Amino acid sequence: MVWDVCSWRDMGPLIRLETTLTGDRYLSILPDHLHSFMSIVHSDGLGQFQQDNATPHTSRGATKWLQEHSSDFRHFHWPTKSPEINISEDIRDALLHAVEKRSPPPRTPMDLLTALQDEWCELPPRCLQTLVESMPHHVAALLCVRGGTTRY
Repeated sequence: MVWDVCSWRDMGPLIRLETTLTGDRYLSILPDHLHSFMSIVHSDGLGQFQQDNATPHTSRGATKWLQEHSSDFRHFHWPTKSPEINISEDIRDALLHAVEKRSPPPRTPMDLLTALQDEWCELPPRCLQTLVESMPHHVAALLCVRGGTTRY
């Protein structure tokens, strides 16, 4: 399992997670990886961080940490149970598709991590920009169906 962060123009780190992500593990990632990425990419404090409502993301510790750092960047609060507007899934699909096309395919967990990191670095900026630009359409579609299922 990996954790990642990216923006309109920049790829952040792709972090290997040894085991399932828990609230405590997530809280250990935020200061070291998210905060440093946001402070470099959005040094003006105008960056906005998005995440879904996965249990580790909404843990007390993570919520408190994000509130304590609200002057460094804004935190976009996602509507409950709204995976339709999570562009992270699209990014992961692109990564997995690129890894599946590799020859030879990764054979060990370390090979897979290396392949994911290589493909992460090779993702074209336009891919991210297209996904970010699609957000208003995703939100509009979600609003039209009053939070129900959309085609996205």
